[in-house]
Amino acid sequence: MLIKLVSWNVNGLRALSAKPEWGWFARTDAGIVALQETKAHPEQLREDLASPAGWEAHWSSSVVKKGYSGVAVFSRFKPLAARAELPDPRWQGEGRLLHLEFQDFHFFNGYFPNGGAEELDENGRPTGRFRRVPYKMGFFEAFLSYAEECRKSKPVVVCGDFNIAHKPVDLARPRQNVKNTGFLPEERAFLDRFTALGYVDTFRKVHGDKPDQYSWWSYKTRAREKNIGWRIDYFFVSEELAPAVSDAWIEGDVRGSDHCPVGLALNV
Repeated sequence: MLIKLVSWNVNGLRALSAKPEWGWFARTDAGIVALQETKAHPEQLREDLASPAGWEAHWSSSVVKKGYSGVAVFSRFKPLAARAELPDPRWQGEGRLLHLEFQDFHFFNGYFPNGGAEELDENGRPTGRFRRVPYKMGFFEAFLSYAEECRKSKPVVVCGDFNIAHKPVDLARPRQNVKNTGFLPEERAFLDRFTALGYVDTFRKVHGDKPDQYSWWSYKTRAREKNIGWRIDYFFVSEELAPAVSDAWIEGDVRGSDHCPVGLALNV
């Protein structure tokens, strides 16, 4: 059976749903749609958004700050189980993870933390340290531990906004960003270790080192029109599921957010 999965950081579902671009959801032929940065609790949304007809709807929303973070998964298949957040309480509360277990794989949808603002010294000068990088790296470690435990029972599919460009080919201006969060050595080293453990970047598996393929563009500089972007939205599969990868893609023409959807087709 061929299953299509799509992941999209919508940067505010209430705002996006008011735009014509949200017609994308009605047209998708995906069996599973994962959204990040929903910035909403389901009770704040219209019924057709919170629980669309024909879909199983699952939500994880921030309880520490309203209008912040949040993920959702809409599935045409009923999962065997669904869980929100990581097991460790230290990394709970921001609505950053959903785990759905299906017959053939564990499915994770994550909106992984960004590194936050750069810290300044007492004279107001940049320090090269970013406020939330320690939290970000701790979250990744906790997630990896959880994914590896789940992987003992069946393969793993992980999608979402990782807030890391892995290799120089994954952003338009790597040399200018080596000291910026999202492309810091310690962030990229995590993805080095993640892939070394057998988690396969499905887009690169299908397309190799094809350049100029991005999933996020800054609003501030009209970067999308110039395609000065970053590829920070991914589908990874554990290597035992890699033979099932049929296709992977980026829907770069889909607007409505500063991110675009990314997709994966699996034969399971």
